[in-house]
Amino acid sequence: MPPRTALNWGVLPPSFLLPSTASTSIAAAAAAAALKQLPNTSRRTIKSIHDPRPNRFTHNPKHEPLESTSTAALARREHSTPLRSGALALKRGMTALYDPETGKRTACTVLQLDRNEVVAHKTRDVHGYYAVQVGAGLKRAANVTRPMLGHFATAGVSPKRWVAEFKVRGKEGLGLGVGERILASWFTEGQFVDVKGTSRGMGFAGGMKRHGFGGQPASHGQSLMHRGMGSAGGSQGSGSRVLPGKRMAGRMGNESVTVQNLKVLKVDAENGLVVVNGCVPGPKNSILKIRDALKKSWPEGPMTSAEIAPTKAAVEATA
Repeated sequence: MPPRTALNWGVLPPSFLLPSTASTSIAAAAAAAALKQLPNTSRRTIKSIHDPRPNRFTHNPKHEPLESTSTAALARREHSTPLRSGALALKRGMTALYDPETGKRTACTVLQLDRNEVVAHKTRDVHGYYAVQVGAGLKRAANVTRPMLGHFATAGVSPKRWVAEFKVRGKEGLGLGVGERILASWFTEGQFVDVKGTSRGMGFAGGMKRHGFGGQPASHGQSLMHRGMGSAGGSQGSGSRVLPGKRMAGRMGNESVTVQNLKVLKVDAENGLVVVNGCVPGPKNSILKIRDALKKSWPEGPMTSAEIAPTKAAVEATA
């Protein structure tokens, strides 16, 4: 077999195969003019050459202010933030009230305010939001930590057993000064409130009691599995595993529950009692948070301590 001819890599092709200089320069000029007409963007990636669509998080002086800031977040929640503070109360039990005109019986719950006092204020400049810190109950000083003793001493109140915060919409919601007491007359009869508390702990419960499962049949070969949960999930269809969030047997109760739109039926300012319609979460003597209902119109109640209706004892003391 004859040897192959060596390739001449440095030899140019024939002249008739080379493009003319004039045509090359014209094509280069046309390409440069076309590039000048396109927007000045990088072409090393697959980015779009068009302007991006407006985004509420885009920072541009020509656009509206950013909606990802804390100020914008407070503005979005402004419609659902109460105008004034709430109060802490103890659940004393359930009873019933009768309407003398119609004779209708209404089940209700008795709540008692126990030495509610304002402990501190949270402001937008310092803490990022407006809130009123309320303390209730009484606790021995020997059982309170030194930082909390100093916190209560600064407010000029006795050590409290329970402390909670109530967010308010603006500065006008801080009408109650530090150290002032919140009486039962802070709420008015006929208004609606939301009551939040911790539900009763039921311990370990099965699927039928905890989630309302139907259970297994009583016959047709079923043996000793009448209240069982049954299948926890498919095999291949769900990836041969139990999907997260599957409702099963487990601990029931002992979680935060809010009952909304409870009507205030009666207010006893002298004894610190607030009677609300229906039931509230938690066992007797448990602590609850009461505040104006979010899904009802805001009541025309007091905003400062001076607007609270005086109690009978206070009127007799001043007389």
